[in-house]
Amino acid sequence: MNKKIHSFAAAILFSLSTAAFAGPADDASAHFKAIAAGNVEQIMQGYSGNATLQWVGGPLDGAYTGSDKIRETWEKFAKANAPLEVSMAKLEESANPKGSTVTANVEFKGKAAIKVRYVLVYREGKLVNEVWQIDPKLALGY
Repeated sequence: MNKKIHSFAAAILFSLSTAAFAGPADDASAHFKAIAAGNVEQIMQGYSGNATLQWVGGPLDGAYTGSDKIRETWEKFAKANAPLEVSMAKLEESANPKGSTVTANVEFKGKAAIKVRYVLVYREGKLVNEVWQIDPKLALGY
């Protein structure tokens, strides 16, 4: 019986430790899913207060800096498009002590397919720079 309690406790500690150490790649995946769902509140949780969103191509093309401008952009996008299905490929994370970069090929499907080459920069656990590059020829590789 003591072995069962020990194994159970170890399993709980392992699950808590892996949840506590979710990294930028996990954050990016959750970000993409929140975008697809049109959940602006969840989208905004990941940003630092002075983050920048570089939207390259399409009707929202432009640079948006600060929470208010970024929120306004995602509200417009969600109103026009959500809910969407999301597919991700080539999700890769590079990290060093100063921060992390996550790149991915992402496709959002709704009325039309929106193929996006994504680059996200995280510092101190917060999203500080986001590049949304619309790329109609993007190959997702699956």
